[in-house]
Amino acid sequence: MTFQDAFHKLELDEIALVLEDINPVLDGVDFDPVQTSILALEPSFYPGYKFLDIEDRVNTPPLRRFVLYKKADSKNAAVIKVLNWTNEPIYMLNLEAPIQLNSSNVAEYTSFFFTYVRGKHGRFIISENVDDMAWKEDPPPQARKAIAKMLMPVTLISEKGGEFFLEATMMFRDCLFKASITVKQNGLVSLSDEELLVEDIPVLDDIFGQ
Repeated sequence: MTFQDAFHKLELDEIALVLEDINPVLDGVDFDPVQTSILALEPSFYPGYKFLDIEDRVNTPPLRRFVLYKKADSKNAAVIKVLNWTNEPIYMLNLEAPIQLNSSNVAEYTSFFFTYVRGKHGRFIISENVDDMAWKEDPPPQARKAIAKMLMPVTLISEKGGEFFLEATMMFRDCLFKASITVKQNGLVSLSDEELLVEDIPVLDDIFGQ
């Protein structure tokens, strides 16, 4: 199961309570509970927190925000981290929560990290299944089959000295790579040994959608 597979949809009363906390920190964006849908999941690496995919489909273009959220209790105020496509809010929460990584959830964290962090020149998109790729048009069956054979799930290879060593296949723009990923116990992520597998794949641009 991938990170995104665990989402569930909040009901209206839950949406209203969540937005009461979150709207004030969204820099001028104000989601109306009636017009908003929220998909939520509870990341195993942030116990007590929810990851929220918040979307208002009434506006054009739709308003959408991604938030890590821990509701207030009798001792503590609510904790809200609005993701901004940099690693900063994730790394801040890793220290504050703090993050709890182990061999069972480090692949899930890795998938989460690369889904919501974008570099200066684009995003490394973990690609585990040919059906998940943003094709401009359906590729010929033979090409589709050849690419499918190259793809792999995020895989933990080894763990040593508080570091996790993983491998994954990733898209960057129109190129497919296989890469090694190191994740430290504090959630710091680094890429290495990128191996180009295929280039000029007809997929939509991650930033411009064309």
